[in-house]
Order: sequence, then C-alpha cells, then structure tokens
Amino acid sequence: MGDVAKDLTAGTVGGAAQLVVGHPFDTIKVKLQSQPTPPPGQPPKFAGAMDAVKQTLAAEGPRGLYKGMGAPLATVAAFNALLFTVRGQMEAVLRSEPGAPLTVSQQVVAGAGAGVAVSFLACPTELIKCRLQAQSALASAAPAAAAAAASPVGGGAATATATATASVAAVKYGGPVDVAKQVLRSEGGVGGLFKGLGPTLAREVPGNALMFGVYEAIKQYLAGGQDTSSLGRGSLVVAGGLAGASFWGSVYPTDVVKSVIQVDDYKNPKYSGSMDAFRKILAADGVKGLYKGFGPAMARSVPANAACFLAYEVTRSALG
Repeated sequence: MGDVAKDLTAGTVGGAAQLVVGHPFDTIKVKLQSQPTPPPGQPPKFAGAMDAVKQTLAAEGPRGLYKGMGAPLATVAAFNALLFTVRGQMEAVLRSEPGAPLTVSQQVVAGAGAGVAVSFLACPTELIKCRLQAQSALASAAPAAAAAAASPVGGGAATATATATASVAAVKYGGPVDVAKQVLRSEGGVGGLFKGLGPTLAREVPGNALMFGVYEAIKQYLAGGQDTSSLGRGSLVVAGGLAGASFWGSVYPTDVVKSVIQVDDYKNPKYSGSMDAFRKILAADGVKGLYKGFGPAMARSVPANAACFLAYEVTRSALG
C-alpha cells in the first residue's frame, strides 16, 4: 500500500473518530454563534452552553445534538484524505532525506499547506452543516424579532432586521442534500456553496499550521528528542488534545465570522462581507460576540482531536 493510500485510510479512521466524539459540541457551538442579538429587553434564546444542551435535548432529543452530521460524515474520507495526504506529501518534500524526522517549523509549513487544500472542501461542507444546525435557533428567534419590529419603538432598521431574520428562519431544510439543492437553485449556483471561503481559509491555514506544529512540538518534548516513534497512546492523546485546543484558541473569532456569513440570508443579507460581519458583531456584542460558543468549541477540541490523532497514528502504524 502506497503512502497516499495509507494516509487516506488512516485519515478516514481518524476523521470518523473525531466526528463521533466532537459533533455534539459542534452543534452547541454553532447554535450559540448563530443566535441573533435579542431585541432590547429580551433575553437571548440560549443563556449559555448548558442551556443550549438542555433546550436541544428537550425539543429534539439526543438526535438533535447530531443534527447536520450527514454532510461531514459523507465527506469525512475526502476531507481527511486531503488533510493528511497533503501534509504527508509536503513532509516528503521538506525532508532532508527519506525517513528523516521533521522539525517543528517544517510541520508548521506542512500544516499550512494542508489547510489551504482542505478549505475548499470544508467551506461547502460546513455551510450545509451550519444551516442545519442553526435553523432551529433562528426559527425560534424570528417571532420575537418580528414583534419588536412591529412595536411603536421599532424603526425601519429594526423592521428590516426582523424581516431578514424571519426570511432565514422560514427556510426549512430536509437534510444535507436539500440544503445543497436549495443553495444551488436560489443562491447563485455553485458559488453559493462557497459562501464564507475567505474566513474558512483564514481559519484553516493558520489553524492547521499551529495545530501540526504544536502536535509535533509536544511529541518531541515527551519523547525527549525528534524520534517520537516509541511514544505510547497516552502521550499521543495528550499531544493531539493540546494541538486541537491550540487550533481553536488561535482562530476562533474567524470561525464565528464564517458561521454568521454562512447562515446569513441570501436575498436580504445582514453582512456584506467578512470585515462587515466582524465590525457589526463588535458593534452589537463587543469582543465577547466574537467568542460565542467558545466554551463548547474548546470542550470539543481536546477529546475530538485526541481521538482523531490517536486513531490516525494507530491506523497508520498498523499499515506499516
């Protein structure tokens, strides 16, 4: 079996492990990120991460925590094949000689290259996932927004905001394929599926550069040198978990911008682009608005990435 096929197989196993462990956390993250700013005097739909979990379980049962998993599950093989294969091929280019271990800085470069590649698959996949995860939160917020706009103190801007929110909430998706069909039909064709590509690249390139760099640095620290082949599974879990935390800790505001752009209404957009979304989030909610859902994201990152890296390393080692 060639190196590309080994990376494909190991990456697929790692991605599946990451998805099963991490998706419920991701659902809560997106719900917190995408809930609109409530009208003056009104509480937000979710008071926090635990409240979002409770409301999701009450309204949709445990399956609600796995809503939107179809799209990433269907593409997990391709996504992780791309991530680990591009990284593996860049490692081969960067090595001074075949089989030589890479430095931490070389792993950073390899991770950045992998980040560029996976962005073009992550963007449409996550647009579909975010639409499915966010629609229940947006639907619940629509009546309150519309009522506020209709009140005597609601001006033209408030009415426009309520209309846009209600319009998004009115769209009901039957599943991943239905989201793709509706976007292709009514949101500009294939280009509509790549809404949010800019912030996706801004997340994946530096995020993966740091993640693979941190992963290698921790492995080398635990091994006492560049040869990390003798590390046990516990060490791989620690390195993978901390590497995942470094990813989200470094690029989280970019992910918030990506999420709000991807669930924004096509016909009545609230945001004209990434920078406009960034400015409006800051204006409406301050810096904390850029960290909506940060708790669930960090809670997810450690176990999910620990599972991913461990599954990848074990599978890759077993394949020789």
